[in-house]
Amino acid sequence: MDIDWAALGQVFGVSLVATVGLVGLFTLGILGTASKADGTSAAALPRVGAYACFAVCALAVAYGIYLIAA
Repeated sequence: MDIDWAALGQVFGVSLVATVGLVGLFTLGILGTASKADGTSAAALPRVGAYACFAVCALAVAYGIYLIAA
């Protein structure tokens, strides 16, 4: 039994980058929803960005489930 260490390293690297990126994106979403809303349209921009971050995270999770189930 031979182990392809280069392929294993690539999988590890891509998984690490994807995980850190997704967690970072989710963190930005949390920060965007935690911003104070003072009723102006400028205060709505972080909230819209936060929802966009959450949508991208949900799409990434759904794509991962699709890859596993297919």
